[in-house]
Amino acid sequence: MLLYRALLLLLSPLFALALLRQVLRGREKPRDLAERFTAGIPRHPQSCATRLWVHGASNGELTAARSLIEEALNRAPGLEILVTVNTVSARRMVRKWHLPRVQVRLAPMDLRPVLRHFLDLYDPAALISLENEIWPNRFTILKKRGIPVIVAGARMSERTARRWSHMQWLFGPTMRTTIGAITRLAAQDTASEQRLLQLGLPTDRLLPRMNLKTTVDLQAAPEAALAALRPHFPHATTLLAASTHEGEERVLLEAYGLLRQSQPDARLILAPRHPRRGDAVAQELTRAGLAFARRSLNDDPAAAPVYLADTLGEMALWYQLAGLCFVGGSLTPRGGHTPFEPAQFDCALLHGPHVSNHLAAYQALTDLSAAVEVTDAATLAQAAHRLMAEPDIARRMAQDAQTALAPLRAAQMRQEAFWNALADLPKLQALA
Repeated sequence: MLLYRALLLLLSPLFALALLRQVLRGREKPRDLAERFTAGIPRHPQSCATRLWVHGASNGELTAARSLIEEALNRAPGLEILVTVNTVSARRMVRKWHLPRVQVRLAPMDLRPVLRHFLDLYDPAALISLENEIWPNRFTILKKRGIPVIVAGARMSERTARRWSHMQWLFGPTMRTTIGAITRLAAQDTASEQRLLQLGLPTDRLLPRMNLKTTVDLQAAPEAALAALRPHFPHATTLLAASTHEGEERVLLEAYGLLRQSQPDARLILAPRHPRRGDAVAQELTRAGLAFARRSLNDDPAAAPVYLADTLGEMALWYQLAGLCFVGGSLTPRGGHTPFEPAQFDCALLHGPHVSNHLAAYQALTDLSAAVEVTDAATLAQAAHRLMAEPDIARRMAQDAQTALAPLRAAQMRQEAFWNALADLPKLQALA
C-alpha cells in the first residue's frame, strides 16, 4: 500500500493537469475539478438518516444499477443514497432520474486526505461499488472505519487478471490488502469469480452471482421522436452501430461502403460509446468520403446516408429505428457491450469476436443462431446484406435472441438473494 500511495501522490499533479485540460476544453467546469479533490458542499443539508454510498464509473454502470438503487429505496423508506460517478455525463444522467432521497456527485480522488474529509462529511453506512470499480485507498480506509465494502456485479477480465499477475512483484501487497478490505462480493460471472478468488478474495465473502446489465429495460423513446425519424430510416435496411470505440468506426465505414454496393438504400446510424468523440468520428466519416448528418447539430437526417448519433440518452431511439444492430466494443479487445438492450427492441444482432464481458449471453445467442459474429469489414458487409435481403431471417434472429437471453435475465440477477445475503451486516439489516 505504501508504494501505491507514494505513486499516487507523485502522479496527482498529472491527474490534476489532465482534469484541468478537460476544464480548458469546456468539458468540465472548475467546480467539477474542485469536487474531485475536495468533498465539496452537499447540495442538501445533511440529515441523520442512514446513508448508502453507491459508486459507478459512468453511464453504463449506473444505468444497469438503477433497479438496484430503486429497490434499496423501496426496501428502506428512511434510507438516503449518495451516488458517486467518474464522469459529468453520468452525474447529469442520475440527476435526471429525479429519484427521491438520492444525491449524486463526482467521486473523490483516491487520495487519503480527500477520502477522510469525504467520509467525515457523508458518513455512509456502507459502500456498494459497481463492476470493476476497485480503489485501494477507498476500500482500506472504509475497512478501518468499520464501513462495509460490497462489490456488485464484479467483473475481472482475463486480460486484467493477467496484468495483475505480471505485476505481483510490484503491486501484489496492494492488491491483497485491497481485496482483503472487501466485505462481500457478487461476481458477474463464474470466470470473474474464480479470478478474484485467485487474487486472494476469501470464499466466505462471496454473494450469489449477479449481472446488473441483464436487468436493464430501456424506456421506449417518445413516439414524437420516433414519428419524426421513421420516414428516413426504413427498419429492414437500417444498420445501427451501437456504442462503438476508437478503432471500430473505420472498419464499420468500410463495411458500409461495401454494403451500399448491393444495398444502395441502406442507412447507417453510428452511435459512438462516448458522444464526446463526435468530432473524431466525423473526421473518420470525412476521410471515408461518406456524407453524414449529425444529431448533435440538429442536421436534417434525410440529407445524408449516415446519421452520426453523437448525443447522450437516446440509445432506445436508435434501437427502435434499426432492424440490425452491430454491438460495439467487440471488434477491438474491449470485451463487447451488452446484447440485452438491442435484443429488447427486436434488433437482429451482429458482433465482433471480443465478447468476454458478456460471454454467457453471447454463448446463449450462438447456441440458438440468434446473432452473427463478424471479424472484419467484408464479413460485416456480407452479414448485413443477407439480413437486409431476407428480412424474415432478421426477424427470426431477433425473436430467438429474446428467447436465448430470457433465462439469463431471470437467473443472473436475483436482487432478493443479494439483499438477503447482507442481512448479517448490522448497518444493512434494514435492506434485507
